[in-house]
Amino acid sequence: MIRILESKDMGKVLSRRAAKLSDAEEVVRPILEAVRKRGDKGLLEYAKKFDGLERKTVRVPNEELAAAAGRLTPQFRAAVEQAAANVRAYAERQLPREYTAPFGPGRKLGQVVRPLDTVGCYIPAGRYPLPSTVIMTTVPAKVAGVPNVCVACPKPVDEVFGTAYILGVDHVFLMGGAQAVAAFAYGTKTVPRADRIVGPGNIYVAAAKKLIAGETGIDFVAGPTEILIIAADGDPAYLAADMLAQAEHDTDASAILLTTSKRLANKVAKEIEKQLATLTTAAVARRAIDKNSAIVLVKSLDEAVEISNRFAPEHLSIHHEELIPKIIHAGSIFVGPYSPEAAGDYASGPNHVLPTSGVARLRGGLNAADYVKVISVQHLDRDALAAIAPAVTTLARAEGLEAHARSVEVRLA
Repeated sequence: MIRILESKDMGKVLSRRAAKLSDAEEVVRPILEAVRKRGDKGLLEYAKKFDGLERKTVRVPNEELAAAAGRLTPQFRAAVEQAAANVRAYAERQLPREYTAPFGPGRKLGQVVRPLDTVGCYIPAGRYPLPSTVIMTTVPAKVAGVPNVCVACPKPVDEVFGTAYILGVDHVFLMGGAQAVAAFAYGTKTVPRADRIVGPGNIYVAAAKKLIAGETGIDFVAGPTEILIIAADGDPAYLAADMLAQAEHDTDASAILLTTSKRLANKVAKEIEKQLATLTTAAVARRAIDKNSAIVLVKSLDEAVEISNRFAPEHLSIHHEELIPKIIHAGSIFVGPYSPEAAGDYASGPNHVLPTSGVARLRGGLNAADYVKVISVQHLDRDALAAIAPAVTTLARAEGLEAHARSVEVRLA
């Protein structure tokens, strides 16, 4: 049965197991180097070794994608279209806006927004195929106007390939692991170089993204998935179901409930056992519940919020809306009994590619703004330049940059 702890005893729960990225980095480093130096030859070598590729190219022809889409059930296609529509509508609101405005006499400032040229979307195909991640990574890119949206997946899964076809993805490649990350980072004759690589993956994908972060943009280095729930009351069946929904992802996943009610804690613990008995993914979920999860008794909701902010969870579920102003760090917040994390995983609108391992202290989830550049624009007339000239020339000379100062003065002489 899941552990029930006092808040003073939850240190081990809060201290996540550090992913052994250093070990994984040593494994992926030669793979990255092989693809960088030998392009498609290096890519194919590792795709055959790790992905079992039996083709002469990693590129998936459009006819194959169309055929995969044709094998999808009408129900699945309708689900993709509904989820994509909601993600699209939300992403459109996230895009930064262009503007030009006066900032004093003769000084007009603004910004233009330009999409990245190419993005690489990594779609895992390990324990579970993830067509939802195709939606989450490619739809915001299309909204942003990215002209080359690429998908990499190591297995020819109809749900993944068909979803990519329905969404109008520009290029699909049958490749995975560090070799896929390397192909996007460096480019090959077959695979275009990406300006940003997004999407989840295993520890080798994470290590590869970390190592190439200086070569191209990434979303973030992801670790095991996690949920933290704050509830003083609620339906034990709902809470147990949310914890198990997270636990079934991976044996390293974690699910934590913070509650002020010992009665609720005991009911949720029993409900977890009841639901595990019929859960088809129980073998995975059981290990995650036993190893990495807990129900924690806290003295107050304020203490729960303090613990949550310290943990900076990927998913934060709260049953008390008044807590929102106190939340500082979270990847995504789910409010109330009818906002399960699974809704966000698939179809409510916000992105499910979220920061784990405390990265929510630095940023939120993947969004449309990750696919664009915001470029400042400035237009000064002579009087506006004269008004700031003393500040410019004084600061320039304080830094020893005489030509900077003169470039202003020559215009005002």
